[in-house]
Amino acid sequence: MLNQKKPLIIGVTGASGLIYAVRSLKYLLTADYHVELVASKSTYIVWQAEQNIRMPPEPDKQEQFWRQQADVPTSGILRCHAWSNVGAGIASGSFRTLGMIIIPCSMSTVAKLAGGLSSDLLERAADVQLKEGRKLVIVPRETPFSLIHLRNLTTLAEAGARIVPAIPAWYHNPQTIEDLVDFVVVRTLDQLDIDCTAIKRWE
Repeated sequence: MLNQKKPLIIGVTGASGLIYAVRSLKYLLTADYHVELVASKSTYIVWQAEQNIRMPPEPDKQEQFWRQQADVPTSGILRCHAWSNVGAGIASGSFRTLGMIIIPCSMSTVAKLAGGLSSDLLERAADVQLKEGRKLVIVPRETPFSLIHLRNLTTLAEAGARIVPAIPAWYHNPQTIEDLVDFVVVRTLDQLDIDCTAIKRWE
């Protein structure tokens, strides 16, 4: 039995830090959520650069790919979409969702969303969340932020998006890279009222 009837959209861009997307998928699918995933065109390049792994372009093969990376072979529902398929269901406001997380989110994507541009499915899906008043969580992975970055992020925050920078903490006594990543994932899922118990919370 699935945890939620409505799906959650995960957008993955070409920012460094694909492990954030992988760990998010791991916890969502393990908890039997329904995830609709769209990776931007640049994501293919980053997988090759960071992990020397080729991400397949076909949506059905992508599902197997992401499940393998997250080590969740069967739980939950995962449906992948080609970045160019702007006619997919997640591009429509009539497609009901829990919201959308863009993790990691590049500054290029931030700029396009702040400017109201929708050149691919990921950007269109995010724009739909904003116009429908649904939850959109942006996880930017960049440092330092330029004034342009900050202004674009402010524009998105003013439009209703939640900004969760990929900045880990140490009060939960992290021992591994995954512990540091999971802190960001937990705080991201908190924005959607999804309780992820991957780390020990502050008491």
